[in-house]
Amino acid sequence: MKHPSVIAMHPNGNANVRAALTGFARAKMLKEFHTAIACFKGSWLHAVSKGPLSEIRRREFDRILKPYTHTHAYREFGRLIAMKSGFKKLYRHEVGPFSVDAVYRKMDEILARRLKSGIHSEAIYAFEDGAEYSFMAAQSLGIKNYYDLPIGYWRMARQLLEQERELRPDWAATITGFNDSKDKLDRKDRELELADAIFVASSFTAKTLQAYPSQLAPVSVIPYGFPQPDSKMAYSTDRSSPLKVLFVGGLSQRKGLANLFEAVAKLGKSIELTVVGSKGNAESPALDKALQTCKWIPSLPHAAILDLMKQMDVLAFPSLFEGFGLVITEAMSQGTPVITTDRTAGPDIITNKKDGWIIDAGSTDALTEILSLLESDRELLAQVGMNAFQTAQSRTWINYGDDLALGVQEAFKSNVNLHHGT
Repeated sequence: MKHPSVIAMHPNGNANVRAALTGFARAKMLKEFHTAIACFKGSWLHAVSKGPLSEIRRREFDRILKPYTHTHAYREFGRLIAMKSGFKKLYRHEVGPFSVDAVYRKMDEILARRLKSGIHSEAIYAFEDGAEYSFMAAQSLGIKNYYDLPIGYWRMARQLLEQERELRPDWAATITGFNDSKDKLDRKDRELELADAIFVASSFTAKTLQAYPSQLAPVSVIPYGFPQPDSKMAYSTDRSSPLKVLFVGGLSQRKGLANLFEAVAKLGKSIELTVVGSKGNAESPALDKALQTCKWIPSLPHAAILDLMKQMDVLAFPSLFEGFGLVITEAMSQGTPVITTDRTAGPDIITNKKDGWIIDAGSTDALTEILSLLESDRELLAQVGMNAFQTAQSRTWINYGDDLALGVQEAFKSNVNLHHGT
């Protein structure tokens, strides 16, 4: 059976999206890719993406994708300009004309119209919040719908994080995943219902789908790849300085940040904590007070974060609800070992106590125990860091793209066999 032709859509093109598309193109499956803004090395857009336009450089794609790429930039440019100008009403969550939701919906509508106009394809590959209209159009035309869910399912998120809000009311304002309207949540469910196959990047994300109220299409777990490993990491076994611990991510208790501050407080001056991340719009006196006890960096360019990771002894990422956690693979690619939880991609890519540590989500005691161990045993820290680096070398983003292309081929084959009763 020949490989299915695929039309893919995503407004931004994150690292996982770029790898997925490259995998489809390498497998000669990609027919079209629809996005908001795309630049390629050598293009005029790439040349002018400097200074105030430097954000565009983040939308750079592999040149292999150029023949397949269709851009629909109006709303995304509007969103970027509104954000730079501080016009919050224009990009307000869900309701703003240049909100992220508006960008996703408009592109979804554009792809649906293109399908109805007669463009031929055998499959659609789309992502959460941007698939409903195109999936409906595809289904009516006998085209298969393949759905990428990059984060945990919303019903399970509500269940687990509501418990955390009740447990830590002083941190509740930082857990902002309860702002989605009923219409948006219903749309998420309709997208899942329309899918012929679902692709996720972690076993935890797959597990969260057990909270879906009815039967779903088959779910495939294909973990993301690691960034290009950097071999410049140097390890010190000197205990005369504090253990340098890094956290990178949104400053929310969804990320287990309160647990981290509690663990560090228990260990006192033997730990030096650096936190990189934005507070967002929520007012939280508890968070403000905690940030006074560490070195806080509100924002850094991606390359600077990777450099900072190499200077740290360990990355602590004790998230309570995470679809994957790209900072895990980023740190490991720099040779920096990671402490994370069973509600991330950690169990899929880390062998506990060999190339990192997996703890129960929400356990301050477990986090404290490991930090204390590493503070006293720097040789162990160095060995696990070297093992983490070796793990990062074993799975690249190219591996992820190729595995995903194969997964889509297998799903299409199964769908066709089921249709023919074989």
